[in-house]
Amino acid sequence: GLNNFITDLRNAKSKEEESSRIEVELAKIRKKFNPGGGTKLAADGSNPSLSSYQRKKYIWKLVYIHVLGYEVDFGHAEVLALVRSKKYGEKSVGYVALSLLLRGSDPVMGGVIDTIKKDLTMAPMTKVGGGKSSSKGGGVKNDATQCLALCSLANISGLELIQAMHVEVQHILVSKGSTEQVKKKAALCLLRLTRTSPNLISGRIFAPHVVQLLQDKHLGVLTSVMSLLNGLASQQTEEYGVLIPNIVHILSVLVLKKDCAREYLYYRTPSPWLQIKLLKFLQLYPDAIEGHDIGMGGNDHVGQLINVVTRIMFETEVSDSINKSNADHAILFEAVNLIVAWGTTCPPEMREGAMNILGKFISVREPNIRYLGLSTMAQLAQIDGSVEGAKKHQATVLVSLKDADISVRRRALDLLFVICDTDNAERIVDELVAHLVVADASIREEMVLKIAILAEKYATDLRWYVDTILKLISISGDYVSDPIWHRVVQIVTNHPQGDLQGYAAATLFLAVSTHRCHETTVRVAAYILGEFGFLIAERPGMSGEEQFHVLHQHWYNVDTQTRSILISSY
Repeated sequence: GLNNFITDLRNAKSKEEESSRIEVELAKIRKKFNPGGGTKLAADGSNPSLSSYQRKKYIWKLVYIHVLGYEVDFGHAEVLALVRSKKYGEKSVGYVALSLLLRGSDPVMGGVIDTIKKDLTMAPMTKVGGGKSSSKGGGVKNDATQCLALCSLANISGLELIQAMHVEVQHILVSKGSTEQVKKKAALCLLRLTRTSPNLISGRIFAPHVVQLLQDKHLGVLTSVMSLLNGLASQQTEEYGVLIPNIVHILSVLVLKKDCAREYLYYRTPSPWLQIKLLKFLQLYPDAIEGHDIGMGGNDHVGQLINVVTRIMFETEVSDSINKSNADHAILFEAVNLIVAWGTTCPPEMREGAMNILGKFISVREPNIRYLGLSTMAQLAQIDGSVEGAKKHQATVLVSLKDADISVRRRALDLLFVICDTDNAERIVDELVAHLVVADASIREEMVLKIAILAEKYATDLRWYVDTILKLISISGDYVSDPIWHRVVQIVTNHPQGDLQGYAAATLFLAVSTHRCHETTVRVAAYILGEFGFLIAERPGMSGEEQFHVLHQHWYNVDTQTRSILISSY
């Protein structure tokens, strides 16, 4: 039987032994499905002589073989026979196998479309006296069959199936007769279909139906509908903007009134997953509060939304429970992301409050919270008027550059890049250069590029800029790309005023005087000394002959490209 087959595979001592056992089993199953010898097959290609138990057993074996990664290219007729069965036990096996073994583009799928459509449109379970479900006519089984069909349809997809079934799925979703379980499955199935075929649903036509769905009292249905709505709104954002008041109302019920069924309370937090989906939807509409008189009796939903976000931000309590803390922080970060999405239309006090909260997060021990705090602060700091708040946490961000987690170091680097300006550029760049000595190879290239950009953009003294790039070359010359040192040459060449050209020539002369220096330094020195070496030729020990000697000593250690620059310099 099935158990013995699985036991044999688990006891196999090698891949070859497992493959051999599977080949034997596949041959046996193939013979059972098509025995030959005059045995007449049914019109659909299935073997009518197989009992229900045998057909289910062999199909389960094929499913298990497929899950192990082996190719299964037969048995489709038996799978479809199970799907067409009126017995729930057989139908459930058939739909599982259908989801795994077949694709929507397979030719045999055309023969099962009518069956799937019939299962989708089955009458929902009826109620009898006392509110109990009637078992006559299949009551609960009808719901279960609809769910099986919806799950299989979502997994199989395929353009032909989508075109044939999407109307039925929409009808099931909006039907008042559908149960909560069926509605949840229908919403997620429709989401999968719209991801495969983005223009499947017209937002203008479907939005009124979503309004009705958002009035459902079952939080499980609301959560599934919000997953669908976020997917649809990301494709046709303008069409679903009318739903913002409904979304705000649901959010306010959860956050302000804390009205939530007990089974959806997660460590005393009302349905955190639904709150997150609601906030993500609102992030798609950054202009939702623009032009409204906040707090002046304007749009009720706008004032309500501001109250909700304020409550989330300033009244989220620290908990000793890791699970509750994770749920609350997830909601809090989405609220901050909503403030980031609003940008300059958000009240300044809310942006300042969000920055202070993120400042606390980037100093905690938990690396995941630090990562999110640094990432979100970098986004918030890019809003006009918010960078000053982020600069207050500069010292903490610099400490994060030394974090053991590479992902946290990357986010710290991104944030420093955002908050850097003429006031703090020298300190930040010097700190980054100092950290470059011990930085991992995986982050060095990104650090070198960002240091070069910051040094050029905010340099108040171009001599400091030249020194910084030379430090970069000496520390991580392999990660300094050609455009970086080309830019040094351009800046020195285009600034004849002052002593920049002479300073650069003298500095590079000293840099290549040693026998060991990076090849990129030799390239820069060859160009600068070739162009401006005459400015230092009168200085002691820096004559033209000395310049030639310090450059030529590297001739045998460089490639042909560098040699061509040296020849031009000579």
